[in-house]
Amino acid sequence: MEAYLLFLIPLIGGWLLDKLLGDPRWMPHPIVLFGRLIAWGDTWLNRGRHRTLKGGLLAVVLIVGTFAATWALIVAGYRYGGRWDIVVPTLLVWLGLAGRTLLHEVREVFYACSRSTNEGRRQVARIVGRDTSQLSAREVRAAALETLAENLSDGVVAPLFWYAFLGVPGMMAYKMINTLDSMIGYRNARYLRFGRIAARIDDVANYIPARLTAYLMLAVSGRRSLIPFVRRYGRCHKSPNSGYPEAALAGILDCRFGGTHTYFGQPVEKPYIGTNPRPLTMDDYRNSAFVAQRTEAMAVMLTAIAGIVYLFFIIP
Repeated sequence: MEAYLLFLIPLIGGWLLDKLLGDPRWMPHPIVLFGRLIAWGDTWLNRGRHRTLKGGLLAVVLIVGTFAATWALIVAGYRYGGRWDIVVPTLLVWLGLAGRTLLHEVREVFYACSRSTNEGRRQVARIVGRDTSQLSAREVRAAALETLAENLSDGVVAPLFWYAFLGVPGMMAYKMINTLDSMIGYRNARYLRFGRIAARIDDVANYIPARLTAYLMLAVSGRRSLIPFVRRYGRCHKSPNSGYPEAALAGILDCRFGGTHTYFGQPVEKPYIGTNPRPLTMDDYRNSAFVAQRTEAMAVMLTAIAGIVYLFFIIP
């Protein structure tokens, strides 16, 4: 029972802290450190020969190192006593989740776009990688909702998935994987070789969570009939994973995502996800936020159940 409490209390405590506080700017965040380590490796290793090998080694070293460092930190807290065995994992779970911040950023895009399209373009540029300077008001809102769906998987469900199986070290290692992909996982001239292995690791790490996210979204919205829709359109994305939660949200809202957009000065054609190119409104954000919050709560509940199964039935 004590082992399960050491699993459950950080899970619930960290989730509640994220719901209440989001990502506090006044507190050091591990993603900032991850980004600096990756940037250092990019500067010194992404040149000359054998870039695929060097990029792969960087990714593996950082992922394994993150897992080991997190494990050591938790063990140190356990040995120190004074309930640091609870406090340290709870803080790390809090920092490993991004549900509140994600909803806040998407909501701000919709508010900004309601004031002017230019303001919406500037706001959405904070959360997407595409060139936003020529986006229409509908495209601004669509980009924000695509980001909401994709990051509901990357920022909430996937970290919880890896917490369920590998604890806090697994959650932090996943966050390093995701940060590597977001920084060097691009298919452009600079990162095509250097970030290739990091991108493939991210594909593997997100394979189950992305599909789980999509089906949870359908379940909490009462739209299980959309499973064939998700299976059809989930494949309509350059990423093997991102299309599934995006397809789920497109089906729930009866709208259309995708299309051609500009990344790093080059047009990138993306197949459409969905069939209805209708205008998007604040109601679509509200509906999406409702689905996201219920999906998040369901994912936390499933993580808690997975912990029971793992600790009481798998571990002798």
